Amino acid sequence: MRVLTEISELLQKGKAKDVKALVQQALDEGIPAQDILEQGLLAGMSVIGKKFKNNEIYVPEVLVAARAMKMGSQVLAPMIAEAGVEPLGCVIIGTVQGDLHDIGKNLVKMMFEGKGFSVVDLGVDVAPETFVEAAIEHDAQIICLSALLTTTMGVMGDVVKAVEAAGLRDKVKIMIGGAPVTEAFCAQIGADKYTVDAASAADAAKDMMMN
Repeated sequence: MRVLTEISELLQKGKAKDVKALVQQALDEGIPAQDILEQGLLAGMSVIGKKFKNNEIYVPEVLVAARAMKMGSQVLAPMIAEAGVEPLGCVIIGTVQGDLHDIGKNLVKMMFEGKGFSVVDLGVDVAPETFVEAAIEHDAQIICLSALLTTTMGVMGDVVKAVEAAGLRDKVKIMIGGAPVTEAFCAQIGADKYTVDAASAADAAKDMMMN
């Protein structure tokens, strides 16, 4: 449907007000909220994710597209709730204790939302037990950890141990990322997945939910 393609295209350009108006128009035309979400908003964010991954666009473009996605989603939210549409899964995200960096984390959050996940953002300087409590409270499938300092990377291992101690390790996947983090470190602490960037993280999370 042309209107859904237009929503996707306008979202990619970051035209938040136009996206909001077109989402309302699509609803008025009787297009199901789920179709508008998947074929309009999520399709647009998927393109943004690919372009970001390929260095065709940069952080500012991702931020304006995410803002447009948010405005469109707000219009859809009541209908989605009414229709009982389930998110792809629940992700708990945060920057680990001792680390106050959040740009990377915020990008990952946007990419996850762009794939259809519900995301609980715990912010920065998050203690291991806080991740565990949030995972239990929200019945999450994935915990996503960010660190930008070599001095705070070790806390990621503490989170893995805390999840194990809580008896959640078989039901919650742990993803890690950040400038100093590596594949080898991921294996060393027993986390499930390391990705190099935000778009790859969202793709990997989706694959985890599908398998």
